[in-house]
Amino acid sequence: MSPATTELPPAVRAFLAAPHTATLTTIRPDGTPHVTPVRFTFDAAAGLARVTTRSGTRKARNVAAGGPMARGALCQADGFRWVTLEGQAVVSDDGTRIADAVRRYTDRYRRAPPSPPDLVVIEISVDHVLSPHL
Repeated sequence: MSPATTELPPAVRAFLAAPHTATLTTIRPDGTPHVTPVRFTFDAAAGLARVTTRSGTRKARNVAAGGPMARGALCQADGFRWVTLEGQAVVSDDGTRIADAVRRYTDRYRRAPPSPPDLVVIEISVDHVLSPHL
């Protein structure tokens, strides 16, 4: 568990549970940021944000190339309300982790995500939260 996520105010938790999209920022091998819209889930108790994607996408390749130093940032915004979740990122093709991400996604967005054969999950261990709500 991360103190950054377990101590979130109820309004921030509720905002992060709403079915909004976000932007995911990862770092390319050349050091430049890659920003893309995504749907994601957030587990405050575990301190994990999850994004399902295909293994060949730029975001997945960026995280894989970053190794143990890979970082990611998710920013969910609705007008002037916003929350950014930052942390160490890993990409996994583990079936159990993917199934958990798919279940959480389905709960949040009321429909299953696409399920291509090369589905992976990017997991961000959130260690920093930015929000005007805090």
